[in-house]
Amino acid sequence: MIYMYENFKEFLADKEKLCIIQAENPDGDSLGSAIALDYLLKDKEVSLYCPVDIPKYLRYFTDWSRVTNEFDFKADGYIIVDTAAEVLLSKLLDDVAIRNRLTSAPVLVIDHHETADDISFPHKTIIDVRCACAEVIYKIAKKFSYEINKSAAEAIFQGILSDTLGLTSNAVTDETFEVAAELTRLGANVSELEDRRREFMKKSPRILDYKADLIKRIEYHLDGALATVHIPWDDIREYSDEYNPNVLILEEMRLVEGVRVAVAIKTYPDGKLTGKIRCSLDAPVADKIAGFFGGGGHSYAAGFRTYDATYEEVVKELVKLTTELI
Repeated sequence: MIYMYENFKEFLADKEKLCIIQAENPDGDSLGSAIALDYLLKDKEVSLYCPVDIPKYLRYFTDWSRVTNEFDFKADGYIIVDTAAEVLLSKLLDDVAIRNRLTSAPVLVIDHHETADDISFPHKTIIDVRCACAEVIYKIAKKFSYEINKSAAEAIFQGILSDTLGLTSNAVTDETFEVAAELTRLGANVSELEDRRREFMKKSPRILDYKADLIKRIEYHLDGALATVHIPWDDIREYSDEYNPNVLILEEMRLVEGVRVAVAIKTYPDGKLTGKIRCSLDAPVADKIAGFFGGGGHSYAAGFRTYDATYEEVVKELVKLTTELI
């Protein structure tokens, strides 16, 4: 497979002002990738954009506040990190002015997901499914001899830790540990980073009570192989600013005995429905399930969005898909 790393240098050749874009579901990998690029491209004027506010549980990243909701229409080029799926960019592409700008300006996509690139406007890509997106940023820096200072090393390491669940997921390779070792030599202290993350992961008594309520709502299907939970708009409105309900519940669901597929489903007043999927090691089908609904991701972690089905219809399809796939 050709990963097209040379596209990075070619893309930057004639540009002084760049805007780095995250999708509307920012996570630690996308945030770490965006911030690291900001540190690496010291000779450029860089803005960081996300169509939604950075969730509070991710604000342990130094300089997370550099990410704004103000789109830079005057940038010479745009770099989209951690997604090549247009459905995950729909919030910004619904803005006609932003879509027109991305259609007419140079765009580079840097991603690591197995889902096919379906972005409809012209763009170049660097897609490497062998590692986290933050590790792709590290490889770019090494290939083109960018200085990785302590701040950049920390952002990259935090992105890798987030994507690999602390270097424990099946995506971790010997090369991942080699990268982690080099980032440590560059000043990223994993203990300090983890202490910072845990401080921001603390929950208020109110959120802990809400988590208990979510646990009681989990529904089990197929003799416990599939677990689903519904997160309605009232919950999203009340709790999301303080703590993402998906983050609260998904790992708990995946770790229940017998569960092979866990799905947290959010529903919105405009008919939108989103799903986050986590799978056990013996059921690597998350990307296939998400793909059915027009989403994507990895075989063990993926997501989707749809406007074409009710919660009940989606659960029915999930039962059917899980039966067929596992």
